[in-house]
Amino acid sequence: MARRPQELLHLLTRAERLAVRRVQCVLDEFECSVEAWRVLDLLSDGRGHNMTALADHAFLPAPSLTKLMDQLVDQNLVYRRVDPADRRRVLAHLTPRGRQRWQVLAREVRADWDDLEHLPAGEELDGLLAQLAEALEGRPTTDPARVTAGRAGKAVGRAR
Repeated sequence: MARRPQELLHLLTRAERLAVRRVQCVLDEFECSVEAWRVLDLLSDGRGHNMTALADHAFLPAPSLTKLMDQLVDQNLVYRRVDPADRRRVLAHLTPRGRQRWQVLAREVRADWDDLEHLPAGEELDGLLAQLAEALEGRPTTDPARVTAGRAGKAVGRAR
């Protein structure tokens, strides 16, 4: 494991970029961006999501998400409706065509990732990454012995 924060950050950045590149190669066959795939993936739960949640999930600023959502609406993959609980907000949902597209994309991406046999078991890797994210966010991890109380309470991004 990396001993210095710079090494860990470098490894995580490299892994993220390689993973995105690999997924994008699969999505290119369907003329779909990683950001669009992330939006479709979040909407696949059928609950409808507001623009803030979609922007966070797709790692996009609001204006870029608006442009992407307009494209997805034009392609009849997504539709927008006023949130019945808060009429000031808009919720996005998958159309039937959008659900079909998401299913195809999810199947193809999953098949491509299944080729990576040398990765740790899915649950093990998910657990390690979740622990790292929780520790960096200052939330308690599933293994409290791994993070000291002083470090866990430090706000991420706060000036020293």
